[in-house]
Amino acid sequence: MAGGKIRVGIGGWNFEPWRDNFYPKGWPQARELEYASRRLTTIEINSTYYGAQRPATFAKWRQESPEGFMFSLKAIRFATQRRVLAEGADSIRRFIDSGIAELGDKLGPIVWQLAPTHRFDAADLTAFLELLPGSVQGLPLRHALDVRHASFQCPEYLALARTYKAATVFTESDDYPPIAEATGDFVYTRIMRTQQEEPLGCRPEVFPPLAAAAQAWAGGGEPGGLPRIEPPAAATAPRDVFVYFISGAKARAPHAAMALRRALGEDLPA
Repeated sequence: MAGGKIRVGIGGWNFEPWRDNFYPKGWPQARELEYASRRLTTIEINSTYYGAQRPATFAKWRQESPEGFMFSLKAIRFATQRRVLAEGADSIRRFIDSGIAELGDKLGPIVWQLAPTHRFDAADLTAFLELLPGSVQGLPLRHALDVRHASFQCPEYLALARTYKAATVFTESDDYPPIAEATGDFVYTRIMRTQQEEPLGCRPEVFPPLAAAAQAWAGGGEPGGLPRIEPPAAATAPRDVFVYFISGAKARAPHAAMALRRALGEDLPA
């Protein structure tokens, strides 16, 4: 059975240290998305976390990126940075209806990032998951939960996320507890350990096993060597995989993403 699609990217595309580094010297800032989206296969948009974007903005992003490219969106913080998640219905509705459908088939997963202090509460999380729509204007929606408190490292959370087919972000970081189990029909990974002293963001030997892990996920399996809450499950249907180099030494993130694409055997433009 063929594997799912593996997409590799970064967070955003407007970052001053990427100029004359990732972007060629003198490259117009207005065309940075055009350049980045032809060397990466996905970008996580962070601005949607801080405030609503206009429908015309989403349409512009769609038009400037190539066929097959995907954007993931961080959901508005007013929906997730609250003590009682179930009280965020209005914020969720406004975010979903803000124009994200303008991305069309370039609309990737929506990431619902909880506060690091937010503890697992099965009843409240169930009510929250009930609020997440399955589609918008005929486009299917895929939801990923970025849970950042150790109380989520339990079988009860995994079972609940699977019931609602919500993926769990696997964060590779010193700051947040990892949850490597697949809970949705796609995998979402945020790698936050890039280092400034490494030209590729990570040591070269990091990329082949990372590529192998992504391929295992895409094939429906579970990579070995990851911290686990439950024993590895039997292989399932193929999954799409989204890998982002986020935070850490951000200036190195595009180089790390391109290095992983090469380790996956993908061709990059000159």
